[in-house]
Amino acid sequence: MNEEPLYERVGGEEFFRELVAAFYDGIATDALLAPLYPEYPDFEPAKDRLALFLIQYWGGPHTYMEQRGHPRLRMRHLSFVVGEKERDHWLMHMASAVEKVCDGRDGGADIAKELLDYFVPAADHLRNDQPLGLRP
Repeated sequence: MNEEPLYERVGGEEFFRELVAAFYDGIATDALLAPLYPEYPDFEPAKDRLALFLIQYWGGPHTYMEQRGHPRLRMRHLSFVVGEKERDHWLMHMASAVEKVCDGRDGGADIAKELLDYFVPAADHLRNDQPLGLRP
């Protein structure tokens, strides 16, 4: 099946910028996660990086790759301890953001499922508190 990329189905960049803004609204008040951000308390650079990554991942322009190279997400997160608690907080904020931007949108439930089907395993993959093969 030749399905249109999610980037196109949600209307492009604006959707992902809105998703990232909603996500960082939660991160900004999270005592566990907020201090992990290198530019804390300024989240604008992180917002831009995440938005560009998501835009590229979901079929939009490759601006992230042009500016930062290959995403190498696990490597980029190795300087932070990402355990179950950090993963769970991250997912809580992302799920809330997904709900916010998808609620009331045509096809919103399907879009939310598609996003979370990516975010849940991706967040678990970024855990670095145990070797990949030793996780419960």
